[in-house]
Amino acid sequence: MTDCTRRDFLKNAGIAMATYSLLPGCATAGRITRKGRKKPNIIFILADDLGYGDVGCFGQKVIQTPNIDNLAAEGMKLTDHYAGSTVCAPSRCCLMTGLHTGHALIRGNANVPLRPEDVTVAELLDAAGYTTAIIGKWGLGEAGSTGIPNRQGFDYWFGYLNQRHAHNYYPEFLWRNEQKVTLRGNKLTKPDEGGWGVSEEKVTYSHDLFAAEALDFLDKNKDKTFFLYLPFTIPHANNEAGNRGMEVPDLGQYADKDWPEPQKGHAAMITRMDGDIGRVMAKLKELGIDEDTFVFFSSDNGPHKEGGADPEFFNSSGPLRGYKRALYEGGIRVPTIARWPGRIKAGSQSGHISAFWDFLPTCCDIVGIEPPDGLDGISLLPTLLGQPQEQKEHEYLYWEFHEQGKRQAVRIGDWKGIRQNVAKDPDGPIELYNLKTDLGEHNNVANENTEIVERIAKIMKSARTPSEHWKMPGE
Repeated sequence: MTDCTRRDFLKNAGIAMATYSLLPGCATAGRITRKGRKKPNIIFILADDLGYGDVGCFGQKVIQTPNIDNLAAEGMKLTDHYAGSTVCAPSRCCLMTGLHTGHALIRGNANVPLRPEDVTVAELLDAAGYTTAIIGKWGLGEAGSTGIPNRQGFDYWFGYLNQRHAHNYYPEFLWRNEQKVTLRGNKLTKPDEGGWGVSEEKVTYSHDLFAAEALDFLDKNKDKTFFLYLPFTIPHANNEAGNRGMEVPDLGQYADKDWPEPQKGHAAMITRMDGDIGRVMAKLKELGIDEDTFVFFSSDNGPHKEGGADPEFFNSSGPLRGYKRALYEGGIRVPTIARWPGRIKAGSQSGHISAFWDFLPTCCDIVGIEPPDGLDGISLLPTLLGQPQEQKEHEYLYWEFHEQGKRQAVRIGDWKGIRQNVAKDPDGPIELYNLKTDLGEHNNVANENTEIVERIAKIMKSARTPSEHWKMPGE
C-alpha cells in the first residue's frame, strides 16, 4: 500500500490528515511540520510490571537504575501518570488506541484481537511517513488474526504475540513479522498446546535479543524518521516456574546479597533493563540523532506479587497503596519520564494528571496531524514543552477491571473513587480518597463527601460503553 493510498484509507476510517502534513510518496512529499521543524523520531520504552517505586528517580533506594535516573535528569518526570489498566493487555490497548478501558476493545487479559477498524498510533505515524517497529511483547492479537502488529500499522515486528508466552524468558520461539523464529538452545518441559511452558534447557534469554534488535533497528533506520515501540518483558515473572519465576541469566551485583533468590532476580532484572536503556540512549548519541528523538518511558501497570516476588521487599509501590490487579494507586500509577533534548526542560517535573490514552494524541500533536475523533486521550505536548497554561485537563480518568469480582475507579482532580465487587453489587459502596492529603489511600472519606461520591457514581455508569467481551451486571 502506498502512502497516498494509506492516507485515503485512514480518511475513510474517519482520520483526516491535517493539511500541513506532507507524506512521502505523494506529490507534495516532505518531512516538515506546520511549525517548520523536522518531525522527531519517537521511542516508547515500556517496562512490564515495574512499580512506581522500583526506580531511583521515583524513590528506590536499593535497586540500581542509573540510566533511567539519567533520563529523568535530562527530561521530565510525570508524577501523576497512569497506566491504561492494572494488567497487561488492556493497558497496552489503551496505549495503542487512545481509549480508556470503558471504551477500548480489549479490557482484560483474554484472547481478543484488535480489529481492522481499530486505529493505532502506529497506523497514524505510518501514514505520516514514519518507519514503525515494535520489539518485545505485544499481547493484542494472536498469529493469523487481525490483531498482529503487521496488520496494526507496524512495518517491523519481533517478539512475543501472547502474554502467557511472554512469561517464559527462555522460549523455544519468537515471532519476526509473521514467521516463527526458533531460539538456540531453549527446550521446554511438556509444552502445552500454545507451545509454551517451563524451560528445562536455557541458553537464549529473550530480553537480550530485544535489546540487540533495538540497537540494530536504530543502526538501520538512523536516516529515516521512525517510531520504535520497545515493550520489554522485564521485570514480569515467569508465572509457570512458581517461586523460581524471576528468571535472569546473571544476578550481577546482587548475587551475594542476603536476600531471597526471587528478590535478587527482581533487582537484577530491573538493573539489566536499565543497562540496556543506557545502551539505547548511547546509540542515539553515537548516530547523531539524540536531539531529534522524543523518548517516553513507563510501565504497563504496578508491581506484581508473582514468581516469588514480594513488592514490599523493595517498597516497589513507593508511597502508594496496592500493586498489580488493584485499582489503588499502586496498581495503576506508574513511573513515567519524557525526554526530548532542547524541547523538554532537563530535570523538570509535572503533576499534570495523565494516562496511557494520552500518548496517541500527543504523538499526533508532535507530528502535526489530526487525531481520530472520539478519543479519551488529550495531548500532553503543552505540559512537556513547559507551557502548562496551554494544557487541556481531563474532566476525569476512568478504569474498569474484569477479574476478582470486577472493579471500577475514577480520578477527578485530587479525588479518587474505587468500587470493589461490581459483579456482586454494581451499585455498591464507593471508597473515596483525597490524594493530595492521603496519597497512600488510607482514609476513606466517602461519608464526609457524599456529593463527590455521587458524581463519581454517575461517571462509573456513563464513562463506559457495553462490550460483548467485558460485560457488567445487567448487560
